[in-house]
Amino acid sequence: MQKDPNKGYIALLGWSLNAIEAAEKFDRRYIVVAPDWAEQYCQQHEIPHVAWNFERLNDRSLEIAETLKEKGVDVAIPLFEETVEWAGAINSVLLDNPRLYGQSLLLRDKALMKRRAQLGGIRVGIFEEAHDKEDVVRFLKRVNQTLLKLDGDPNDPIHLKAFDKAGCLGHRVIRTPDEIDAIPEEEFPVLMESHLDGWEFAVEAWIHNGKIAFLNISEYVTLGYSVFVPASPELEKYRDQITTQIEKLIKAFDIEFGLIHPEYFVTSDGEMYFGEVAYRPPGFKVFELLERVYGFNAYQASMLVFDPKSTPDEITAFFPKEVVDANGFAGCFGVYPRRRVVSRLEIPEETEDHAYFESHELTSPVEETVTKRTAFGTHWGLIYFKGDDAHTMRDLLKRQEDLDFYV
Repeated sequence: MQKDPNKGYIALLGWSLNAIEAAEKFDRRYIVVAPDWAEQYCQQHEIPHVAWNFERLNDRSLEIAETLKEKGVDVAIPLFEETVEWAGAINSVLLDNPRLYGQSLLLRDKALMKRRAQLGGIRVGIFEEAHDKEDVVRFLKRVNQTLLKLDGDPNDPIHLKAFDKAGCLGHRVIRTPDEIDAIPEEEFPVLMESHLDGWEFAVEAWIHNGKIAFLNISEYVTLGYSVFVPASPELEKYRDQITTQIEKLIKAFDIEFGLIHPEYFVTSDGEMYFGEVAYRPPGFKVFELLERVYGFNAYQASMLVFDPKSTPDEITAFFPKEVVDANGFAGCFGVYPRRRVVSRLEIPEETEDHAYFESHELTSPVEETVTKRTAFGTHWGLIYFKGDDAHTMRDLLKRQEDLDFYV
């Protein structure tokens, strides 16, 4: 596509073919900042790129910012959790705003993030950092003491999360002191949180000039397994409340532009609790699901709100109207083998024959023995569905949990 020299020049941090394809079809100039192993592919396919390995930020980190600045790049967009901090460091140079680096640390470190949210008057559960197993034992006891549990009552669970990993990576649910023994030493330090009973959901909000340009509510059917967009009418009825929460978040974290992907809980009495927020595209191909129902490309949407040269009129023209303009519901299910030994991929007939079934990206198993899932694990591939009814979609995604795809 013809690039507009009057619009921003964008750097994509991290390797995503879908993001590159979106950039190719968009009117902004772009460059990909990717590890060395992507270099050959970029050369073969004439993708503008610069090689950079995203190790821990160190004394050499500013080199990449200077390189991009010399090329005339205006802004860097993080595509993965691991590049959020880099985007903050680079943008603090490109946009001459040192506070952007500090902000990126708040959006990476889950303990700092919770504290900042609390300072902004946002409700969070009880949380603490743990440096060793004894800390976890103490926290489990204290949380259950606070909940006035009696001897013999089952413990309320606590959650352990890695400080700076994406979503479910390193997430463990702990109910008994015995489960604490199984945590490897190298996982510490971790963030510990009390369990929030409620309906968990996620939001994708594109922000321009400190205002929400588009807000999607993603409904989890089972966390780590399935999601669909837009949300069902039952969850959408909280939209005004959710919008208020996002506005609080924008204020608390001082966000002027970009895409945020926070997670919340709504309790049975309608209270909203903040879980965490990411400054990058969501997992589970939610961007692709959004394109399926709304017709806009969510990667291009991010390029638009990140670009300091985008105009308010351009933003308004780009985004459809939430919910009203959605053409049905799109969902996906992450498949985990349910057996310990598998030899082939077999899509169940009831899945493939369902009117909502669209496609899958499952591949034949490479190994026969399925590695035991620690924490939430990684799914083996996704199955995509689309249809007109939210409740049919929800039941269909739930049903997939009982089926075998690998036999």
